Amino acid sequence: MSSLDHRIAELRQRLGELGQAVVCFSGGVDSGYLLAETVAALGPDALGLTAVSPSLAPEERDGAARIATRLGARHLLIDTDELDDARYRANPVNRCYFCKVEVYGQAVAAARRLGIPHVLDGFNRDDRGDHRPGRQAAREQGVRSPLDELGFTKANIREAARRLGLPIWDKPALACLSSRFPYGTEITPDRLEQVAASERVLRNLGFGVCRVRHHGATARLEVEPDAIARLSSPKVLATVTQQLQRTGFTSVEIDPLGYRSGSLNATIPAAALKRTGVAP
Repeated sequence: MSSLDHRIAELRQRLGELGQAVVCFSGGVDSGYLLAETVAALGPDALGLTAVSPSLAPEERDGAARIATRLGARHLLIDTDELDDARYRANPVNRCYFCKVEVYGQAVAAARRLGIPHVLDGFNRDDRGDHRPGRQAAREQGVRSPLDELGFTKANIREAARRLGLPIWDKPALACLSSRFPYGTEITPDRLEQVAASERVLRNLGFGVCRVRHHGATARLEVEPDAIARLSSPKVLATVTQQLQRTGFTSVEIDPLGYRSGSLNATIPAAALKRTGVAP
């Protein structure tokens, strides 16, 4: 038995032992795979829960609902109010903590109302290598991360999801829209919608992996390195610039390094991480 086969077998056994569980399901491959396995193990005693707020693009909400239906999963959409928290809106380096306090708090409250003893999320072993202040909220709320517990990497999850025939097995990673703003830039519903609309422009032009980083009046674009040449071509760049100006940006820049996860985290001084207690 391969190491991945062993992990999958262990995961299925552990999930089966839970009896009932709520899976925090964003619509991405990590939580999607976990939801698929939880439904297979627990049937109607598994519930997928998707947090809906301005930081979630509408197409992601709709995609999550489609996947849940495909899996035959009970699915609950809940409205979360992280933007009501001034600390979250201020966008400090531990912004994600305040978000997860709200999201996990809502998930745990929903689980209690339904008499479900366990809340799970899709955090995995590779996520440990990034700046993840939301992990503190998970610990405080008692949320479990079985993929991390069993050593699943992102590559493991994609392969396991592919074996199950999940259509999202190769879906690009898509963090919440608030991650597009440099720390210290205020998060507002209008700015989140501006970013969502701008990234929709890029995806409609065939850039599957993309980020629009919000630098005031300037949109800084990240696409995969091998797509930079296409984006930089005069015709495509003119089209992108024109359409992003309609969303409210006045200028467009292309990041010459291309897309990389958590690129804005590289700007966080080590001293700031130490002060907030959220160093990875």
